[in-house]
Amino acid sequence: MNTYKTPYIIAEIGCNHKGDMQIAKELIQMAKIFCQVDAVKFQKRHNKELLTEEQYNSPHPNPSNSYGDTYGAHREYLEFDVHQHQELKDFCEEIGIDYSTSVWDVTSAKEIASLHPKFIKIPSACNNNVKMLEWLCNNYDGELHISTGMTTKDEIEDLVQLFKKHNRNKDLVLYNCTSGYPVPFEDVCLLDINLLIEKYGSDVKHIGFSGHHLGIAVDVAAYTLGANVIERHYTLDRTWKGTDHAASLEPMGLRKLSRDLNAVHKALTFKSQDILPIEQVQRDKLKNQKG
Repeated sequence: MNTYKTPYIIAEIGCNHKGDMQIAKELIQMAKIFCQVDAVKFQKRHNKELLTEEQYNSPHPNPSNSYGDTYGAHREYLEFDVHQHQELKDFCEEIGIDYSTSVWDVTSAKEIASLHPKFIKIPSACNNNVKMLEWLCNNYDGELHISTGMTTKDEIEDLVQLFKKHNRNKDLVLYNCTSGYPVPFEDVCLLDINLLIEKYGSDVKHIGFSGHHLGIAVDVAAYTLGANVIERHYTLDRTWKGTDHAASLEPMGLRKLSRDLNAVHKALTFKSQDILPIEQVQRDKLKNQKG
């Protein structure tokens, strides 16, 4: 019997659509039909709430990746409004893939919750926004997925306790994550998955893994350690302008990841009998030869 949960694979589109609805829909379609993943995820920011006036009006720290004259203009260019998110969710439902979004502030959380997606993600950068977390616990009844990059163990504990206080811990999916783009293998720290499972496995719904590394071997290892929700950044072209493309998988990489995770899920079983039917044929033919 397979005691491992079925892998649930999320293609993190984020802002890799470059602010273009057609590219966003192409990414969704490719994720469903070619990559065969379970969900796509976007991002929602209310930039004037999230950024100080100085940050909003400053130039982008890496001008070659910028879509505007200031960081604020760059972020606004890449934003879809709530009606566009509804259009993306409708498109996902049409083709049979789950839609979700990361929310970065209370206004965005309220807007996305109004669309009733299956789950909402809270990125590592915002997992200490207690006001937003409490609003979601009280007003949104889907799963809440939270990354733990750049987060201390005490902060993770506080986070889980907040969900327990609101009786929402069974809707919580806690992700092992290292925040970096891309992350070298020695900083992925996969064994932290063991710590999350040991400490919170029975308290939360699932343990997940959000990776910003290169290649797809690490994700298979994360799954075998017990992280059944696997999230990877995804783009149509890793050379496109923007900060996330270089740490993203292209469609063929994501397709192979989906194939490998599902193959490993099937393989993670015990033998149901000493000699399997597939072996019996070989045993009869090979094992009793006269030596």
